[in-house]
Amino acid sequence: MLHLRVISPVERTDDVLGLLETAVGVTNLVVLHGVARSPKGDLVQFDVAREAANEVIERLRHLGLCADGSIAVERVDLSLSDVADRAEEEAPGEGDDAVVWAELAQRVSDDTRITWAFLAFLTIATQLAAVGVIVNSPILIVGAMVLGPEFGAIVAVCFGLLRRDGPLIGHALRTLAVGFAAAIAVTTVCVVATRLSGWIGPATLFDHEEIEFIVKPDRWSFVVALLAGAAGVLSVTAGKSSALVGVFISVTTVPAAGYFAVAAALARWDDMTASVTQLAVNIAGMIISGTVTLLLQRAYWSRFGLRLPIRPPRNSGRA
Repeated sequence: MLHLRVISPVERTDDVLGLLETAVGVTNLVVLHGVARSPKGDLVQFDVAREAANEVIERLRHLGLCADGSIAVERVDLSLSDVADRAEEEAPGEGDDAVVWAELAQRVSDDTRITWAFLAFLTIATQLAAVGVIVNSPILIVGAMVLGPEFGAIVAVCFGLLRRDGPLIGHALRTLAVGFAAAIAVTTVCVVATRLSGWIGPATLFDHEEIEFIVKPDRWSFVVALLAGAAGVLSVTAGKSSALVGVFISVTTVPAAGYFAVAAALARWDDMTASVTQLAVNIAGMIISGTVTLLLQRAYWSRFGLRLPIRPPRNSGRA
């Protein structure tokens, strides 16, 4: 279930209630007249089955509440209610399969921002990967995979392609480019300093068979990227964070960046080329499969969008 908090201008509250009282999947409806101060209006709160949320949110937006009021959505972690259970049963489909498009749009918009936190996490992850490359440690490589924050921007590219939103795609690609460029630059400087201190030398990357998969892109690398991209988009749209961790461990974007930094510091040009190729293959594969996954989800849910069955009006108890 999702919980929605709506501030409605007084003159539109009857339209809002008329919509909610007949919409499938809506329950626990509460109205507080005149309590909202900024913006001014009536406060309407209710729960809605996740699989019916798109219709309700779109119809509320069509009433102009985004401009003259407010719509806020929260997840309900626990709901002990027979009426809520019946509301979920009435709504078509399954909640775990539903994509709340407004929620996804907000999330990908946030993930295209170049923030200090994003740059810090990506830089630290790349440095961990570089250390893993230097000491030949697959465990550190996996840790760097989990820490990397770049998948959000990749999903944003997929969503932009789905919506044919050029600015969103541009912002997401810029975030990826700036993030990886900054992370690689900082890591390369650190590795150069390490080399000058005598900790590593030209032979550091010899006999690193356990981590050579980072610089050996092949058809399987692309297959893994395709599978990871599809699984990642499904985990994001379904809110399955545990599955998303598995996606991070599957693809070698951050490790490829870390390997590139080490190879650059040691002037290993062939390894630098292979690392860039691996990074490009993984990102391209995830974008392709992620976009296809969103297309399939949109096609599936288009059967229900704004055409959900309407139930008879209920007595609201209003004077």
